[in-house]
Amino acid sequence: MINLPKIKKEDESDSSILFLPLLPLRDIVIFPHMVAPLFVGREKSVNALTDAMNKDKSVFLATQIKAGVDNPGEKDISGIGTIGKVLQLLRLPDGTVKALVEGSSRGKITRFISEKSFFQVEVAPVIEPEIEQSKIVALKRAVIDAFEQFAKLDKNISKDLIRNVSEIENPSQLADTVAAHFSFKIEDKQQLLETISSEERLSALLKLIKMESEVFQMDQRIKSRVKDQMEKTQKNYYLNEQMRAIKKEMGGEDDHSDELKDLEKQIKRKRMSKEAAGKARQELRKLKMMPPMSAEATVVRNYIDWMIALPWFERSKVQNDLEEAEKILNEDHYGLEKPKERIIEYLAVQTLVKKVRGPILCLVGPPGVGKTSLAKSVARATGRKYVRLSLGGVRDEAEIRGHRRTYIGAMPGKIIQSLKKAGVNNPVFCLDEVDKMSMDFRGDPSAALLEVLDPEQNFGFNDHYLDVDYDLSDILFITTANTLPDIPLPLQDRMEIIRLPGYTDYEKYNIAKEFLVSKQIKTNGLKEENLQITKNAIYALIHRYTRESGVRNLEREISSICRKVARKIAKKKGPDFFKITPNKLQKFLGPSRFRESQIEEKDEIGNVTGLAWTQVGGELLSVETLVMPGKGELLITGKLGDVMKESAQAAVSYVRSRAENLMIENKFYKKYDLHIHIPEGAIPKDGPSAGISMCTSIVSALTKRPVYRDLAMTGEITLRGRVLPIGGLKEKILAAHRGGIKKIVIPKENEKDLKDIPKVISKELDIIPVDHMDEVLSHALILGKGDTLFKKHDIPLEIPSSDKIEHRNSIN
Repeated sequence: MINLPKIKKEDESDSSILFLPLLPLRDIVIFPHMVAPLFVGREKSVNALTDAMNKDKSVFLATQIKAGVDNPGEKDISGIGTIGKVLQLLRLPDGTVKALVEGSSRGKITRFISEKSFFQVEVAPVIEPEIEQSKIVALKRAVIDAFEQFAKLDKNISKDLIRNVSEIENPSQLADTVAAHFSFKIEDKQQLLETISSEERLSALLKLIKMESEVFQMDQRIKSRVKDQMEKTQKNYYLNEQMRAIKKEMGGEDDHSDELKDLEKQIKRKRMSKEAAGKARQELRKLKMMPPMSAEATVVRNYIDWMIALPWFERSKVQNDLEEAEKILNEDHYGLEKPKERIIEYLAVQTLVKKVRGPILCLVGPPGVGKTSLAKSVARATGRKYVRLSLGGVRDEAEIRGHRRTYIGAMPGKIIQSLKKAGVNNPVFCLDEVDKMSMDFRGDPSAALLEVLDPEQNFGFNDHYLDVDYDLSDILFITTANTLPDIPLPLQDRMEIIRLPGYTDYEKYNIAKEFLVSKQIKTNGLKEENLQITKNAIYALIHRYTRESGVRNLEREISSICRKVARKIAKKKGPDFFKITPNKLQKFLGPSRFRESQIEEKDEIGNVTGLAWTQVGGELLSVETLVMPGKGELLITGKLGDVMKESAQAAVSYVRSRAENLMIENKFYKKYDLHIHIPEGAIPKDGPSAGISMCTSIVSALTKRPVYRDLAMTGEITLRGRVLPIGGLKEKILAAHRGGIKKIVIPKENEKDLKDIPKVISKELDIIPVDHMDEVLSHALILGKGDTLFKKHDIPLEIPSSDKIEHRNSIN
C-alpha cells in the first residue's frame, strides 16, 4: 500500500506553496537529484522554459499519462512530478530548444493556472514520512548489491557510478539515483516517483532490478545461441574444404582447381600488353589463395574475365580502296562534301603510311542532317566495326572512366564496355550528342573525355576498373553535336570541327527521291509499282509541310503518305497504284502547315526582314517599328536579350546623329516615342546581327518610306554606322532562300563566306556586301520619283539606278 504524500497546510506555511511553469514530458521521468538533457519542440513547452529562465530558472517537470497527446490538458498530466531547475538552454536552428534540467525534490500539483502561452501550476512540496533506520539499512544494502550484480552483467555501467551509488547515505536519494539509471517502463518509473516512503520505494526498486537482471540474462543467452549457430556454419565450411582436399588426394576431380587451370590457360593464350598480362597473372595468384565462395574471390574472378575478354590486339582489316569508299559514302548520303573529303583523305594517308593515328572528327550541325548516319557509313566505307555511345544526359565521370574495384558492383566505363562488345580495338566509335553532357557532384564527364579524344594521350588510356593502360589510338572517333558553344573549349581543341549546315531545297529533293521515298515504301510493305510521289509533290512537302534544316520531318510526312496508301491497298477496295501530286497532299496530310513564302504581301513602312541563326538552322526575323507622339521613350519588346537591346540603342543613337542628313526632324527623340518589336514574343532572341535591321526599321518609320518586302539583311551596327561581320551566314542565306527572299544585304567582311553557299542558291539571290549603314538604307528603302534619301553624301554609295527601282516597284 502506497502512503499518501504529506502536504503542509497553506495556513501553516504559505511560503511552501510554489507557482511554477509546467513542462510536460513525453517518454521520460525526471527524478530528484537527476540531471538530464531534454529536446523541446512544442510551443507551450518552449514558452514555459523561457519564462523559467526569465525568473529563477525553476520549473515543474511532470510526465504525460499518454505520450501521444500533442496538446495535453489537466487530465493528461501526472499529479506528482519533480521540482527542478533549468541549468542550460540552447536554441537550435530548426526552432527547437535543448534544455539541461536538474531535479531537486518531489512536488504535487494542487491547482492549474491556465495561461495562453503555457501552463502554470500551483505546486506543494511533498514531505517524506520518517522511517526507522534499522528497517532501511537492510533494504539499502540489498539494492546496492543488486545494482552491483547487474553492473557485472551490463558492461556499459561504469565503475565510478557503482562507487558513487555505494557511497550515498540518504535512502531516498539512493532509490532515485539507481532508478534513474535503469531503462524501466515509463509507468514503473512514474510509480517509483509517486512512492513517497523511502522504504516502500526501495522495496519496489529491488523487485524491478531483479526482473531486469533476469531479462538481461535471457537476452544474453539468445545472443550466445545465435553466435554458436554462426560458428557451426563456419565449421561446416571448414569441413567442406577438408573434404575437397581429401577428394583431391584420392585422385578425384576438383571443380575449383579445374577453373583456375582453365583461367591460367586463357591468360597464356590471350595476347595482351605486357602490363596487362602481368596484372592478370598477379590477380590469378591472389585468386588461388582465396576461398572460392568468398566475396573477394568473385571480384577478382570478374576482373580476370574482363582482362581476357577485351580486344587488346584484335583488329578489323581496314579497306584502303579509295574509289570503293567514295562510292559507298555517296550511296548513303547526298551532299556533305566536306566530311566525305576528310574521310577519303584519311584513307589516302592510311595507304601511304602503314601506321597512322585515327582522326578525331566532330560533326556539328542542326538535327536531322545525317551526322550519326554518316558515322555508320564511314564504318562501312572503311570496313571497320561500328560502335555508338550516346552521351546525352551523362553526368557521371565514372560512365567514361569506370569505377574502382573497391566499390560493390564496379564495372569498366562505357568506352571499355563498348570495345568489348565490338571485339576489335580499331572500330569507328561514334560519341553521339557530345554537347548534351552535364556535370554534378559525381564529376565532369567532359573532363574525362579529354584523355579519350587526345591523340597524344589516348594510346595510354587508364580505366579506373582495369587500372592498366589501354591503347585507343587506332580508333576512329567521330563525335556529333548540335551546337558548338555547349562543348567545353579544351574538348573542342582536341577535335577537328566539321560543320554540317542545313540542306538546300534542291538537296532535300534529291535525298527524298534517292533515299527516303524508297526506304519508306519498303518499310511500310509497299512496292515501287504501288506508289509514285511526283517532283512537284516533294517540293510541296518541303515548302508547305516542313520547316527544318534536316530531313527528319520530311521523312515522317513521306512515311505518313505510305501508311495511308498501305491502308487503302490492304482494304482491297481501290486501285493498287497511287500517284501523289501537290493537289492530293491535302487529302493525305491535311491542310498546309506553313506558307510557301514567308515574305510580306506588300512593302510596309517600319517593317524589315532580318535573318537569325538558331540551333536548327536559319530563320527569317521580322522587325517592326512604330513612331508615336510622346516624350522620347524607347520601348523594346519581343523577349530580347541584353545584347540585342544594346544593338537597338546603338541604332537609335546612330539615327539621332544622322538625323539632319537623313532629313528627319532634329528633335524627334524629344517629341516622339519609338516602339521596336520583334514578333513571336515567347521565343527568346539575342545577338548583335539584327543591328542593321532595327536601324533600317527606325529610319523607315521616321521618314515614312516603305522597305522592300523581298529584301532581307543581317549585320551588326556601330555608333558610327559601320557594318560588322556576323556568324552563321550560310544558314541565314538558306533560310532567306526558303522564305522567298530575292535580295540579301550582308557585311562586306562576310564576303569570304559566300564560297560555302551552293551555286544553285547563289544564282537565284542578289547578295549585296556593304560596309556602312548608309549603303544599307540606299538598298532597302523605296524612294519615289525625284525623291532623295540623303541631304548630302558623306560616303560614296552604289545607289540602285532608276531602272532597277522601277523594275522592283513593278514586282511589288
